[in-house]
Amino acid sequence: MMAGAAGGAALPQLGLAGSARAAGVEAATPLGTVERIDLAQGLNISRVVKGCWQLSGGHKGAKDTDRTSGQAAVEDFGRFAAAGITTFDAADHYGPAEVLIGRYLATNPDQRPPKTQVLTKYCVFGRLDMATINKDAVVQAVNQSRKRLGVDSVDLMQYYWGDYDVNRYVDGALYLSECASEGLIKHVGVTNFDVSRMEAMTKAGVRIASNQLQYSLLDRRPENGMLAFCAANDIKLLPYGVLAGGFLSDKYLGVPASKVTSDTYSKGKYARVIMEVGGWSWFQELLQALDVVARKHDVTISNVAARWVLDRPGVAAVILGARNANHVADHQRLFSFRLDSDDQAAIDEVLARGRRPRSDCYSWERGGEW
Repeated sequence: MMAGAAGGAALPQLGLAGSARAAGVEAATPLGTVERIDLAQGLNISRVVKGCWQLSGGHKGAKDTDRTSGQAAVEDFGRFAAAGITTFDAADHYGPAEVLIGRYLATNPDQRPPKTQVLTKYCVFGRLDMATINKDAVVQAVNQSRKRLGVDSVDLMQYYWGDYDVNRYVDGALYLSECASEGLIKHVGVTNFDVSRMEAMTKAGVRIASNQLQYSLLDRRPENGMLAFCAANDIKLLPYGVLAGGFLSDKYLGVPASKVTSDTYSKGKYARVIMEVGGWSWFQELLQALDVVARKHDVTISNVAARWVLDRPGVAAVILGARNANHVADHQRLFSFRLDSDDQAAIDEVLARGRRPRSDCYSWERGGEW
């Protein structure tokens, strides 16, 4: 259970359905065509990426709507692809995500890469693994992803390092670069690295295609130097947490903190973010401002929050996770409108009253300050 509002109110249980307005938008607003972008040479992706954290086991919803495992999860990939969302983000530690994507590709050979793009991860967590990292260990991890996915070459291998005090992260990045030169992977990306470590890897000769990082209306840490560094080094941003685990949605507009619970991994994480940036009362002010903009464009609060991030400089695509494919049409509506200067001004006015972070990306999660 997470603290939920200014003054220490809790965020206990919530059992609300989606708002009537959101359902009306589903029926009324025309769909947009999902935009595409070149993330790197030869790697063209959809600007909405289907995030697969929800397939890791800690995000199951109601039995009648949950499709996070087994054949149901495999089938849902096809619904996303049919809507133009052809890029999937997995990880070696996200439970069976790579295996499920591999099953989808095996049973739908017409959707194999390059028609589908798979972004996955190589994560080094344990201190012993970090201290003893070598080329063989990296190749073994890459080959495991290739086998699970059923591909000859991984489109993008995103690299994570658990502890900066074990100062061998540059070595790991160089080993991945060698894997790219050998054709085992096509491109090297990173995830949740800060500017100074990315600078060290870049100076060592690592070509970084992208950085997957948390970026949203609630978390603007990428603006504290990361945007500038990535722009100078032609590194694209792949934000996750764009909807704060679903908090940035019509579902929570007008809901008191006493009716909210952190019942999934992501809700627990983003409840803490809300507390850092301004508390539940401030968050409701933000939702109210987003609701006005959403009504103006006949879309949802989630659309507005995602569009805001998608329009930030250097952002290639946004990663949106879902327990099922019911949100596919809403993702498509993200491309049916644009935020104008009045919209931006209204949102900025509320953001200015919140607590702006001072730290670099992911340093708070590593024990630093917000």
